[in-house]
Amino acid sequence: MDDVETRELRYFVAVAEELHFGRAADRLGIAQPPLSRAIRRLEHRLGVPLLARTSRSVRLTPAGETLLHEGRAALNGVAAAVRRTRRAGRDTPALVLALKAGGDSGLLRAILRGYAERPGSVPVELVFSVHERAAMVRDGRADLALLHHPQNDLTGLDSAPLHTEPRMLALAEDHPLAARESITLADLDGLPMPRWPEAADPGPGPMVTEVGELLHLVVLGRAVSLVTESAARRPYAGVAYRPVVDAAPATLVVAWPEGSRSRRIAGFVEAARAVTSALSPG
Repeated sequence: MDDVETRELRYFVAVAEELHFGRAADRLGIAQPPLSRAIRRLEHRLGVPLLARTSRSVRLTPAGETLLHEGRAALNGVAAAVRRTRRAGRDTPALVLALKAGGDSGLLRAILRGYAERPGSVPVELVFSVHERAAMVRDGRADLALLHHPQNDLTGLDSAPLHTEPRMLALAEDHPLAARESITLADLDGLPMPRWPEAADPGPGPMVTEVGELLHLVVLGRAVSLVTESAARRPYAGVAYRPVVDAAPATLVVAWPEGSRSRRIAGFVEAARAVTSALSPG
């Protein structure tokens, strides 16, 4: 069987995500007839139908669902390989670390200093993102990311724990629960909890992509949110913080591509673990 080309995978993923040949063709910047022919050639070569077509709809077959999942991973892998190869070949090598502003539990300064003191260290470029940190590592835009477990989806990544802390509830100062000294998860039933794009369990509440957006919704009474204890130490006008006694803690982790053999990445992870271990109480 001939190899499947990345171009064909891109075509198929676009159709599978849009479930409409016209929209997929517009997205790809090509005409619809050659796109349809390319998908039929792909089905013929694979020997299985990928799409069930009628005059009014397009849906994925079980084989199509499998190729969508695997095809996305393959395209991400190709993109990641290209980006990492180019970065490795630069005249001045560097590591790219993705993080959320304020999402380092106050540890990043010490981690960067500890890493810089190691033989063979390279400059660390910081890229700030709330909702794409894990994706940036998966597709090669970043070498590492600071994330939280179990709150973030770590699929396709390896990780090491750095620091664990309790979680607090952020809520409006005039919210009825703000009168309490502490809160339980049962008290949050029915309250609007926000959804983060990279959350392992997104939940039903309003979608948010920035911390400022979230806190504004909290002040307006449109949302309440579980945040780390270190985040709660940064005041925001109109927001109160209360401990949630039975909430699972948040563990700050450093994450990197699954199965990576990069010595630079390993050096940064070792430095981060050594620094945070030394700073831990006891």
